[in-house]
Amino acid sequence: MNRNFTKRIGAMVSAILILGSVSYSQVDNFDFLRAGAADGAKIIQAYMAPWANAFGAGLNGSWYNTAKPHKLGGFDITVGLNVGMVPESDGTFDVGDLDLTTLDGSGTSSTVSGPNTNGPQLTKTVSGVQLTTFNLPPGTAWRYIPVPTAQVGIGLPLGTELKVRYMPKLTIKDGDVSLWGVGLMHSIMQYIPGNKMLPVDVSLFGGYTKLTGHIPISLPPGTPQNYSTYTMASFDDQMMSAAISAFNIGIVGSVGIPVVTVYGGLGYSKTQTRINLEGNYPTPVLVTTPTPAAEYNDSGVLSGSDLPEIDIENLSGLRANIGVRFKFAVITVHGDYTRALYNVFSAGIGVSFR
Repeated sequence: MNRNFTKRIGAMVSAILILGSVSYSQVDNFDFLRAGAADGAKIIQAYMAPWANAFGAGLNGSWYNTAKPHKLGGFDITVGLNVGMVPESDGTFDVGDLDLTTLDGSGTSSTVSGPNTNGPQLTKTVSGVQLTTFNLPPGTAWRYIPVPTAQVGIGLPLGTELKVRYMPKLTIKDGDVSLWGVGLMHSIMQYIPGNKMLPVDVSLFGGYTKLTGHIPISLPPGTPQNYSTYTMASFDDQMMSAAISAFNIGIVGSVGIPVVTVYGGLGYSKTQTRINLEGNYPTPVLVTTPTPAAEYNDSGVLSGSDLPEIDIENLSGLRANIGVRFKFAVITVHGDYTRALYNVFSAGIGVSFR
């Protein structure tokens, strides 16, 4: 893997994750998979985890900008931009912690958000024959992941508000991306006598968002080749699928005066990313005749069912945020900061009635 790998991963992440302007070209190369299914999955998991977690944290942002639910029939339409921030401590990983089974090598390597320097060299050797060798990829030195969101809030009976996020499946070239989410806010201030005399609102809130996407990738066979069943067309349907989910629940409070509302929340959040590879993938294998050597043949082809699901570490823990909203007639503008395992800055604009 070389510096182009970082660019290709960046293209993939942009394609699946950046909802506001989804466009990408086919990812050209996933050389790390030549190491085999198990170790290839471990490498991509360790390398991509910071961006996946920052994106999941961003999906939990911009759900609310006040603790006061809409009145029955009231609604708002809000567009937000959340920026998930990768902590510096997640800029590197120790190769020894991956428990690689077929690769030799050690040292510290950059994650996708880490320093822009090549990682240590890894080699796969079988019976004294070197099948493949590569350097782990450099990072991008970029720790800020933008996550756009758009949602509608609708006032329901009993001091409750339903929030909905939705983006239908969009097809881009040979891939696609879609998103949905649902949230619920319920006022507990309504149960306190004399609450209408106070500029304070307190509510319970829970929200869940899920994004799914597919993007074509490419891992062509190396040389020498000796296929009897497979042709080059057999490797044209390689695809990466990703499912990113984010959940948060907690209590929200706000204090409102004309034009300005200060709000904040305290609760628990959880994010998770699962990645699967589909299609056929060529890997080098050892042949012993006429002399021991590496070769690409039928026995080295991995199908989607041979490749393990890549489960990015489940990121969960307490979250607290504070922000301010300005309302001019029906126009709202807000910004807030969330403190969690991955911090998030959010800003947005919308229209709100009742």
